Amino acid sequence: MAVLPIKIYGSKILREKAKKIEQIDDTVIDYIRNMFETMRKAYGVGLAANQVGIDKSIFVIDLKDVEGYEKFKPLVMINPEIIEESDEFVSMEEGCLSLPTLRADVERPKEIKVRYLDTDENIQEMEASDFLARVILHEYDHLIGKMIPDRVADEVKKQLKEQLEKIRKKEVEIDYPVSD
Repeated sequence: MAVLPIKIYGSKILREKAKKIEQIDDTVIDYIRNMFETMRKAYGVGLAANQVGIDKSIFVIDLKDVEGYEKFKPLVMINPEIIEESDEFVSMEEGCLSLPTLRADVERPKEIKVRYLDTDENIQEMEASDFLARVILHEYDHLIGKMIPDRVADEVKKQLKEQLEKIRKKEVEIDYPVSD
């Protein structure tokens, strides 16, 4: 397994829509293993493939270090689709490995239903709520080229502008490997 450099704000791939996986082969399994390793070394709870320069529709999640999720089994979602969202929204502070040091309140649906392929190419559906739903939606956003600044009000975006520029220029402290 390898720790891959994480793409940070300003990297073109973070704004592109990820390509669907046509076949789950050894290369895809290697991507997944490396993504888990990278995410854990950076102390993240989720990581999308494009955040490490892989233009594929995959993300990984591991919440076992989060209070209340100690028994959580690591999760891989390939070609995910959000098929339902609740009408109830919740605002919560979010961070992102591609936006080191930035934190912002983001409003998201409290509950969702997602369809995806597992690593055995089986179609799965999962209902998620609260923090798990938030993490899934955050990682899904990456796969469609969206990031936290796209999910906040214009006035908040203006407040974040200076910090975003510092991140883009790598003028912030980052304790994991990154690349443009």
